[in-house]
Amino acid sequence: MTKEEITLNLECSLKEARDSLALLQPQERLGWAYEKFGPGFVLTTSFGIQSAVLLHMLHQLKDADKVPVVWVDTGYLPNETYCYANHLTTMFGLDLRVAQSQISAARMEALYGRLWETGSLTDLEKYHQIRKVEPLEKILSDLDVSCWASGVRASQTKHRSSMTCLDPVRNRFSLRPLLDWTPKDVFYYMEKYHLPQHPLFEKGYSTVGDWHSSGPDSGDVSGRDTRFGGLKQECGIHMPGVQGEGI
Repeated sequence: MTKEEITLNLECSLKEARDSLALLQPQERLGWAYEKFGPGFVLTTSFGIQSAVLLHMLHQLKDADKVPVVWVDTGYLPNETYCYANHLTTMFGLDLRVAQSQISAARMEALYGRLWETGSLTDLEKYHQIRKVEPLEKILSDLDVSCWASGVRASQTKHRSSMTCLDPVRNRFSLRPLLDWTPKDVFYYMEKYHLPQHPLFEKGYSTVGDWHSSGPDSGDVSGRDTRFGGLKQECGIHMPGVQGEGI
């Protein structure tokens, strides 16, 4: 069956697919997607606070080494994230594919300035488009991806609370195996399987992205509200494309 036929068949029964996925455990959802999409399926990771959970679940699947793991490296991640990424990649034997902007960090700053510190939402969105969204879209296209899984959870942002386990996002399907999990679910899973925590977890971070746009939880601010200077909660990777796009 061709990619187009798979996509069309699933689009015609998207509600049935969502209903089926709702009855499955997260690891079973990963298995379902791999069986459905084969080489057109990848898992994405940020190597953030909860990333070890989904990577461990993937590692348990038969033929897990055949599933590429895509990481968007903005070039501005904390040193701790780079070390953590190296550790988890070795630990799980990941087929890691790194997505990076075609424009270097130095060149971007020379041309546009330090877009994240102007206080402008427009500048921040330009930064995310250059360093996150475009690199991800390019690598997904290069790999001919039909469906990509991520570790987003409904409780993280207002936008994510409106998601389902399987949604069309920019001409592909996005699978969210952990969508209905709570922070406690994540913590207990990591404890059960003795998974290593991100180094910044012990310093009070409940979420971490770029070094300049992340911070530890405080009395007034926690979770995704600590990101991007409070200007926004989403970087754009998980946002849908223009309304009316077909799958």
